[in-house]
Amino acid sequence: MAAFAQRHSILPVTLLPLDSLRPHEEILEDRVERIMRELEEKGVQERPILVDAKTMIILDGHHRTEALRRLGARRIAAVLVDYDSDLVTVGSWRPEIRVTKDLVRHAGLTGRLLPPRTSRHRVNTKIPRADTSLEELRR
Repeated sequence: MAAFAQRHSILPVTLLPLDSLRPHEEILEDRVERIMRELEEKGVQERPILVDAKTMIILDGHHRTEALRRLGARRIAAVLVDYDSDLVTVGSWRPEIRVTKDLVRHAGLTGRLLPPRTSRHRVNTKIPRADTSLEELRR
């Protein structure tokens, strides 16, 4: 019963310092610029990024993270997960690269980043909206 409750609960959104995060993938400049425009228009970060609680590796949200950094944010809305949990799975957007959790960890911890849009993380629980203002993220 506990596993069922955990799978169907909503993970909390928390604000994390941007400088505490570790990327595991490179970014695409045009995508960062598009997200920056969207963030400036809306004035809020609607979707939280996904971060491994133990290593602070960004699992999903590299482009949002970089866009917010360039917009002067000091913090970012994130959902922390236990990457070792079976609630989090990883696959690949690129058929030529077999992505595993160990590969993601290695890239994040060594700084040898994977190409942009390589890993595809899925979380088997609800991820809430962040709806956090840019003003709050800049504090």
